[in-house]
Amino acid sequence: MERGSPESFTRMGTLGIEEEFYVVDEGGRPTSGTDELVYEHDPPEILEGRLDHELFKFVIETQTPLIEEPSDARESLLEVREALTDHAEAHGYRIAAAGLHPLAKWRELEHAEKPRYRSQLERIQYPQHRNTTAGLHVHVGVDDADKAVWIANELRWYMPVMLALSANSPYWNGFDTGLQSARAKIFEALPNTGMPTAFEDYAAFDRFERRMLETDAIEDRGELWYDVRPHTAHGTVELRTPDGQADPDVVLAFVEYAHALVDVLAEEYEDGTPGHDHRRELLDENKWRAIRHGQDVSLIDRDLDGTVDLGELVDRECERLGIDGIREVYERESGAERQRRLREKEGSDALCESLLLETH
Repeated sequence: MERGSPESFTRMGTLGIEEEFYVVDEGGRPTSGTDELVYEHDPPEILEGRLDHELFKFVIETQTPLIEEPSDARESLLEVREALTDHAEAHGYRIAAAGLHPLAKWRELEHAEKPRYRSQLERIQYPQHRNTTAGLHVHVGVDDADKAVWIANELRWYMPVMLALSANSPYWNGFDTGLQSARAKIFEALPNTGMPTAFEDYAAFDRFERRMLETDAIEDRGELWYDVRPHTAHGTVELRTPDGQADPDVVLAFVEYAHALVDVLAEEYEDGTPGHDHRRELLDENKWRAIRHGQDVSLIDRDLDGTVDLGELVDRECERLGIDGIREVYERESGAERQRRLREKEGSDALCESLLLETH
């Protein structure tokens, strides 16, 4: 039973970016391709040990190498994306990105045969059988285990902000859900997902992780699929909220925001600043608002006193943290709006084309 360790938390500010993508055919439609791309052909060198598949044979995942400096994030991300698209094209496939592929029909798509996923399908049943989701996960290194848990607690309030900005999955199973991020709702049907409660310290999180393993609630610690969590093997805080994105600039805006937040929260922890006592139910309400309204959301403010529009919040955060990526994301058409506009005005071909992975 593999366990993490407080000794993993040794370095502040390193980065790792995991992206889940869709394997598609020439016309941009979902197709089973992960057996070929992951198992049957050696991937380019940068992807060795960093390329895997997810539950469905059309969902593939990449990880960047460890990024030492935030300034190297762009180059690392683009290198991995380019290697993946080249690898896919060499074997007759293309790669697309979104929170959900709008034309993916889960009943018609093949599940992977990996024992881990077969076990999950057997155990979880319907919610996992239909789980065609794809997200973005950002890891930020933290140099102390208790600090990482405190930061993860505080980050919970920011997860709906990231979700609202990233909302890129209005369609599921071919129909318009009326949501901006249907992915978040589909994924929440699984156990051990959504907004976690706060943990007093690393020991409390460790007891929880151990109890979940010992009671067979999960088969490995990777099945704690919460929106944000201390990653006890990598020594990071992992933010798991955003929808998948074709545009690397959007991904890098979230990486910049995540890094800046962890930096500032680490300082607060070291200064002995008291943490926020946020009820999970109010955080869940904010998450629901992000799912439903995307960039048009008004969120319950961090002091839980009133509400704040996303635009005002983004301005405030950029000013406070000295960043600008999320402002640029907010000022452009959202992923969900773009998908709806393209499908309505130009049809499904244009919509599928718009989701193809960008590598520069």
